[in-house]
Amino acid sequence: MITDTLSASIIGRASQNNSISIDTVNIRDYTNDKHGSVDDYPYGGGAGMLMQAQPIYDAYKSIEEKIGHKPRTVYLSPQGKTFNQKIAHELSIEDDLVLLCGHYEGVDERVLDKIDAELISIGDYVLTGGELAAMVIVDSVSRLVPGVLHNDESSEDESFENSLLEYPQYSRPYEWDGMKVPDILLSGDHKKVDEWRHEKSLERTLENRPDLLERAELSKKDIEFIDSIRYKYDS
Repeated sequence: MITDTLSASIIGRASQNNSISIDTVNIRDYTNDKHGSVDDYPYGGGAGMLMQAQPIYDAYKSIEEKIGHKPRTVYLSPQGKTFNQKIAHELSIEDDLVLLCGHYEGVDERVLDKIDAELISIGDYVLTGGELAAMVIVDSVSRLVPGVLHNDESSEDESFENSLLEYPQYSRPYEWDGMKVPDILLSGDHKKVDEWRHEKSLERTLENRPDLLERAELSKKDIEFIDSIRYKYDS
């Protein structure tokens, strides 16, 4: 599931040119159970099964021995702090990063304490396993690693950089279905284009994610522009 998905497109090319390295470790390979089981019923009762500590820990130790040091480890869990662009930047500077994918009702709490795992969630909902969440993080983090994207600037103007949503973009043709590209984008005046894009980012963020503005770095001019937009909405 993971290797097939992450071997395609931009992430796949980044792996091929050694900008990043992705390795998958099957926890089931480290169980001592003769049937290959890695889960059991939780103490105290309740529905579902729980992944056991021993196979997870042994799988983790195999990674630690391979790389020669204790890696930063993330357990994908809806109980964790919500993943965002700031966390993606923090993770992107790590030389090694381990992502632990839970399944069933989760994992034995003792192994999380033992390997000092931090909990991260990709949203307030529940998945059947941590694999999809792990791939989201791999994709988001990898594109911030130098050499993964062809154009180093292509990640700088995107949504959530500086806590703002990205401005609207347009391509050919100039007119489609009666709708035209904003004339400012054809003006050739790069300064005015940048100003227009920045204002559109502020406007779009105010409309769709006003909570982001609380942590954005805003100039006095930005605040005045936002206030004028709010006034227009109120009117």
